[in-house]
Amino acid sequence: MTQPIPQARFADGTEVPALGLGTWHMGESRKDSAAEVRALQAGIECGMTLIDTAEMYADGGAESVTGEAIRGRRDEVFLVSKVLPSNASHKGTVAACEASLRRLGTDRIDLYLLHWPGRHPLRETVAAFEELRGAGKIVRWGVSNFDTLAMRQLSAVPGGGNCAANQVLYNLSTRGIEFDLMPWMQELTMPLMAYSPLDEGRLMRHPGLGKMAGQLGVTPAQLALAFLLGRDNAIAIPKSSSPDRVAENRASADIDLSGEQLAELDRMFPPPRSREPLQMI
Repeated sequence: MTQPIPQARFADGTEVPALGLGTWHMGESRKDSAAEVRALQAGIECGMTLIDTAEMYADGGAESVTGEAIRGRRDEVFLVSKVLPSNASHKGTVAACEASLRRLGTDRIDLYLLHWPGRHPLRETVAAFEELRGAGKIVRWGVSNFDTLAMRQLSAVPGGGNCAANQVLYNLSTRGIEFDLMPWMQELTMPLMAYSPLDEGRLMRHPGLGKMAGQLGVTPAQLALAFLLGRDNAIAIPKSSSPDRVAENRASADIDLSGEQLAELDRMFPPPRSREPLQMI
């Protein structure tokens, strides 16, 4: 690990590592929790200080694991969590945030997201976000799984212009957002958080990517993450319960892809030529 992790920038000037830590599927089994805590702590130690979690993950279990991992070092991390759409009424959002804060063992969440569009009016959710922000319980708020149309609709809601980020499915094999959503967000200095950056492990089994990675002396996962780290204002949040795999992911920041190598990736994983429906998991 010789190169610093690239930084992503929020509109308010805050900078965070463009390579963070995901927690999806953590907290599902008590017997795995100690290993999961160690993996998150290993990530913090090597500079991957952005941790993404959600009340949905293991019904709060991932937040509890995260809370254990950051105990005594809360100020070292940038903490992201999410409210379920079913809870995203005004009253429900406030209650969900309070419950997340308890599980996380903290008095604030740095970025609080609406997990995906739901039945509750956006104006209610945004009003709750703004109330929580005013109370200091969240520092900023954003959304997840919003396409360009949904983002424009959000911006028309009172207070909607304060949306700080959007988290979506993005990896080498899922590049549709590059056509319209990513450029729109870049104009607003709004970081794009890429979940499932390794396509739930499928990219590590891609023959072409494996061959190219071997030629470069890196792993397919490192190559896939290096691609994302080269995107403007994008944050990759790979999940791993292994400190060794976390260190492997961290080393992706040491890879500088040339124009020729990026062109080869484009040949294997063509970028979109027109607007595509937003994909999500």
